[in-house]
Amino acid sequence: MKLKIKTKLSLGLGFLFAVIILIGGVGVNYINTIANQSKEILKDNYESIQYAELMMQNIDAADTDSAVFFKRFDTTLKLQESNVTEIGEKDYTAEVRLEFNHMRNKAISTASLLKLKKDLYNITDLNMQAILRKNNQAQATAERVLAYIGVIGGLCFLIVFTFIINFPGYIADPIRELTVSIKQISNKNYHQRLHFKSNDEFGELAEAFNAMAAELEHYENSNLAKILFEKTRIEAIINNMKDAIVGLNEKRMVLFANIKAAQLLGMHEKDMVGKYAPDVALNNDLMRLLLSKELTIKPIKIFADGKESYFTKENVSIVSEEKPIGEVILLKNITQFQELDLAKTNFIATISHELKTPIASIKLSSKLLEDTRVGELNEEQKQLVNNIKGDSERLLKITGEVLNMAQVETGKIQLNFQKVDSKDIVKYAVESLKFQAEQKHIKLELEIENNLPRVNADLEKTAWVMVNLLSNAIRYSPEKEIIKINVSQTNDLIKFSIQDFGKGIDPKYSDKVFDRFFQIPGSNKNGTGLGLAIAKEFIIAQNGHIGLKSELGKGTTFYFQIPVVTFTDGYENKWPITGEKPEVKL
Repeated sequence: MKLKIKTKLSLGLGFLFAVIILIGGVGVNYINTIANQSKEILKDNYESIQYAELMMQNIDAADTDSAVFFKRFDTTLKLQESNVTEIGEKDYTAEVRLEFNHMRNKAISTASLLKLKKDLYNITDLNMQAILRKNNQAQATAERVLAYIGVIGGLCFLIVFTFIINFPGYIADPIRELTVSIKQISNKNYHQRLHFKSNDEFGELAEAFNAMAAELEHYENSNLAKILFEKTRIEAIINNMKDAIVGLNEKRMVLFANIKAAQLLGMHEKDMVGKYAPDVALNNDLMRLLLSKELTIKPIKIFADGKESYFTKENVSIVSEEKPIGEVILLKNITQFQELDLAKTNFIATISHELKTPIASIKLSSKLLEDTRVGELNEEQKQLVNNIKGDSERLLKITGEVLNMAQVETGKIQLNFQKVDSKDIVKYAVESLKFQAEQKHIKLELEIENNLPRVNADLEKTAWVMVNLLSNAIRYSPEKEIIKINVSQTNDLIKFSIQDFGKGIDPKYSDKVFDRFFQIPGSNKNGTGLGLAIAKEFIIAQNGHIGLKSELGKGTTFYFQIPVVTFTDGYENKWPITGEKPEVKL
């Protein structure tokens, strides 16, 4: 018979209700029995005792008024005659009636009264014994009722307790088993099955679940071959790529490494795959470099293919549903481009160097043309000479910047380190650009801390950086504005900063202003876009740091830091600068 869960619940609750009714019915039945027994005692025996006592009282008053005695005694005797309940009570009552009739027909005598009292005493004693006997019976019945109720209650308790323990499990166990099976399916364990022997809704649910699991298992098996094929094809593609590729999961375990990566790392693929990448890096410098999160701007030089080769590193984070699930590290071979770039740089350096001589000759010629001893020039000729002079100066400046950039790219920056006074660097820049500042009526405010130690720097190149930054500040500052130049010490670094109050730089361009050939959109296009890039390389080459702080509408602050001279020939060498803070007003 197929029972629904609802029917089973109704039967279970009905069973509990029946047990409650059973216990209540048994208790009510036995309590009613005890009550009836008590009622019989009161009704039968106790009333007979009262009647006997009334008749005894009437006998005691018989000498006073015979008529009243006979009337009352007869009335009470009739009540007793109608309340005979015990064995022998009827005989004693009949003897009382016989003696009473005899005494009423003749005369009241002491012997008759004694005979009546004796018979009434027998009736009282008989009923007293009956009361005791019935009381004992009632007490025995009560004890028996308690025993019965205890046994029945105990049995019902065991039955109900067993029902309470087992019945919820009958409902909950299939649900719990279903929950566990669903979790197994969610973990792609499609072999999971449910086995419910019941024919209710749980049985139907198990059949449906098993059918679903079978379909999922079939689908998984049918796609397994495709997945394996795609995996093999992806591995073949990765292994045949010219770039070195290493894949890591979210726990930084090596998932794969193609043939090129294994060659560069000098390891077999089997020695890396499945291993914790930082453990592999303990004995492999290149792996340690690949795992580093530091941004590598310069190409990585690795001996590969029988020569020094250059590679760029790229870390690609793999994200699924906004959660990181791994990382792919790419090493792209740029040796060919590096060689071409080096050839280009050398070519530009050579051309720039060769151009400096004719440009200098043009400047000298234009200067000679301005000399009146050579001959007088008309206004138009003077204008042409000025144009030639300006173009040659601009061309010389561009050639110098390109030559400096070529030195930076080839790594052949020639630095002449010496103990330099910070004040000399600032003074050189201020004096060089004094005329430009006066033309725009710009005031230069100079603040230098007292007793600053000297810096270990190349005076010429550091001054060039200072001039470049101050020139930009003057160029982009409005007329009649202020430019603040500050020099201060922080730990073992001297910080040079130039603050202007121009229109500022958009934050989205802050990270690009030091890139080669980059010019902020809408700015003056007269420059080459190399000045800040060269300045950065000069400062970095001196173990320094360069940066900027800017806010649109409030101006820009460019700064750079250079280490101080700490020890020379075994003793501390700090060179104080005396005097008040100078202020240059132009």
